[in-house]
Amino acid sequence: MASTEGKVCQTVGCGKPAKLQCPTCLKLKIEGSFFCSQDCFKKNWGTHKAVHKAKIESEPHDPFPNYKYTGPLRAVYPLSPTRHVPAEIARPDYAETGIPVSEQNVRASSTIKCLNEKEIEGMRKVCKVAREVLDIGAAAVRPGITTDEIDRIVHEATIERGAYPSPLNYYNFPKSVCTSVNEIICHGIPDQRPLQEGDIVNIDVTCYLGGFHGDLNATYLVGKVDEKGQKLVINARECLEKAIAAVKPGMKYREFGKIIEAHATANGFSVVRTFCGHGINQLFHCAPNVPHYANNKAIGVCKPGHVFTIEPMICEGTWRDELWPDQWSAATADGKRSAQFEHTLLVTEEGVEILT
Repeated sequence: MASTEGKVCQTVGCGKPAKLQCPTCLKLKIEGSFFCSQDCFKKNWGTHKAVHKAKIESEPHDPFPNYKYTGPLRAVYPLSPTRHVPAEIARPDYAETGIPVSEQNVRASSTIKCLNEKEIEGMRKVCKVAREVLDIGAAAVRPGITTDEIDRIVHEATIERGAYPSPLNYYNFPKSVCTSVNEIICHGIPDQRPLQEGDIVNIDVTCYLGGFHGDLNATYLVGKVDEKGQKLVINARECLEKAIAAVKPGMKYREFGKIIEAHATANGFSVVRTFCGHGINQLFHCAPNVPHYANNKAIGVCKPGHVFTIEPMICEGTWRDELWPDQWSAATADGKRSAQFEHTLLVTEEGVEILT
């Protein structure tokens, strides 16, 4: 405890010699909280406690201490400041407002756009960039690195290529990439938690370049992962590969889920139902919806020029999910792990081209 000798009460207009310090400030190692009496201390409490809050929020902490998490993972705040995008980089319509008006205008439509050759070349270009960015982010995965640091790496790699990181401010998402660790199915917000030996982490990158979005993700092993975790990740990759192998003109979008669920359940895993693949082009998300489970009611048939994602989320336990209080991170309801892989795909006359 610091000496009160020579100190004065910090109450405005008091100026009397200090005789005590705030005990909470002492615990938090906050200097300068001197008061002349308990009365002065109590009078200041309403405003003084804000000092404690600011100190706590400036250091790594769980922002949802009263939330009953489904598994062992915890959010670790504070989030880093919003990363800068140079003014010369073209932005999607939601970059400033958080509202993708162009998507909302066609949300009720099930019409699937057929891209022309010029548009397809635009998609090839942005998907190539997105692939490069994901590979750079993935190369940084190791025990001890925070997902916030991965976000920085992805952000910088994106803008270095003249692209905009599509997740940034999409419906107010605060970061440039989604990082989903262990029981987080998707849409994890990069934060201050260091990756740990044995984790699995999905990195979901989307870039916007030349008026088009390119989207892909993959799940990575952090150090040595147990056998069941490895099998989960392998199965998620195989589910995607088997679905892609079926893409061709005439294939119904509802049929991909049957292929994915059959392979997942045959190996003791389940398939998430809340989130699905989607059309992608000048819009981040549009028709078609591509569910990953069997007996779904997806509308549409693959035609040359269609561009869409398949991105199955495969779980160790239940497929049911629960949203964290951040309103983005979707966790498995039983706290068991989930893995995911994604590609952006072009339907061709002969079959399929993997753009990412």
